[in-house]
Amino acid sequence: MDALDFIVLIGTGLAAGFINTVAGGGSLLSLPILIFMGLPPAVANASNRVAIFSQNIFGVLGFKSKGVSAYPYSLYLGISAFFGAIIGAKISVKLDDELFNKIIAIVMVLVVLATVFSRKTVTGTSAERTDTKSTITGVIIFFFVGIYGGFIQAGVGFLIMAALTGINRFTLVKTNSAKVLVVFIYTLSSLGVFILEGVIDWYYGLTLVVGNSAGAWIGSRWSVKSGDKWIKRVLVVMVIGLAIKLWFF
Repeated sequence: MDALDFIVLIGTGLAAGFINTVAGGGSLLSLPILIFMGLPPAVANASNRVAIFSQNIFGVLGFKSKGVSAYPYSLYLGISAFFGAIIGAKISVKLDDELFNKIIAIVMVLVVLATVFSRKTVTGTSAERTDTKSTITGVIIFFFVGIYGGFIQAGVGFLIMAALTGINRFTLVKTNSAKVLVVFIYTLSSLGVFILEGVIDWYYGLTLVVGNSAGAWIGSRWSVKSGDKWIKRVLVVMVIGLAIKLWFF
């Protein structure tokens, strides 16, 4: 890796960390860059998880510094996703790129429609649902979210946001605070699988860590300061842009 590659990776990580924390889809930026730099897709997918792991540590700390948290509910979801991610990571090498890109494009459009046009996303804590039924539903759904996240990671933020706003009626700010903890927890298991399989390029992964971590810290604090209105705007722009890219290019 030369100096230019190092700078590009730091910049890519900064953008990806911010995007992942505020909305989702940052890995759709970092993964192609890693592949373009010469890493095989499977290695790029695995190496990206090192940055994802670090990114969410800083995301959790950033939200905590602003007093925003969905704990302990997010812990229950994270534990469920942890086991799902083991399955997803083990089958990630079987990814069909072209078909998967089209599937994720459709998923993202559906997610943004559900999130942006649902009045429940901005109703505040008084309308939140964390009763037994909602908790059980969330735990079951997040097991499958974990499978997806362990499998490819890219776009999982959109699924998490749709689940938390739809099932629990969390505001987007609180949804993002829960999201970073959930992803942190399930990344422990997927990262473990990739380490055991020996498919991580630590030099590229750790370089990406610097940018992703900084981006997550900035994104988490900006998310709280800006509120749901600006998060929705970023979400719409990211989903439309990424869906077009994945479907047509």
